[in-house]
Amino acid sequence: MSTSQLSKSQLLRLVFSRLIVAFPVLMVMLFLPAGTFAYWEAWVYLAVLIIPMSFVLVYLLNSVPELLERRMRLKEKETAQKLIVIVAFFCFFLAFLLPGFDRRFAWSQVPAVAVIVADIIVLFGYGIVFLVFRENPYASRIIEVEPGQKVISSGPYAVVRHPMYLGESLMFIFSPLALGSYWAMIPALGVVVLLVARIRNEERVMMRDLKGYAEYMQKTMYRLIPGVW
Repeated sequence: MSTSQLSKSQLLRLVFSRLIVAFPVLMVMLFLPAGTFAYWEAWVYLAVLIIPMSFVLVYLLNSVPELLERRMRLKEKETAQKLIVIVAFFCFFLAFLLPGFDRRFAWSQVPAVAVIVADIIVLFGYGIVFLVFRENPYASRIIEVEPGQKVISSGPYAVVRHPMYLGESLMFIFSPLALGSYWAMIPALGVVVLLVARIRNEERVMMRDLKGYAEYMQKTMYRLIPGVW
């Protein structure tokens, strides 16, 4: 799908159709297991997600609609990535379903201060993702190399090779705490482990299909965490 296939109005309808399904589903996953709407951690978390996301969507639609269209793609082309996505979806489902049950049955006692700090870190992680959007118009949701695509080595890409996954890892790790659950961190950490597997496979694809990526790997040494990996 090329950017010329969708007009701005068509792209807006596509985004809206996704959101009108995603957010109600997320609310059901959070509040139905909790058995109550008196779940302040979930309301704050939803605000942390929805408010900045709304601004980012407006920015992408007006400034880089081709990137927003790439973010709408869901069908992976690489066989390994298809398997990773399936397992990651299962972990993601558990990570957002468990907090409600945790709230109902009081399995965890996460202090309010820890919840707020976790929300701030989730917001920080999303800020990193936004910096990636500003720097890399080829940041598709799926693993692919497009004709004419170039290696991006500036901005956050000068620090680590996969800054988007760094931001997403922070969001996944701290979302359970933001929702007041220690137990939900187990499947959330599973998502992060799968991101590592995704990175390894993605780099093989980039080295195979994207000119200059091998040289970029030598220049930017670390994949996800500066000084560690």
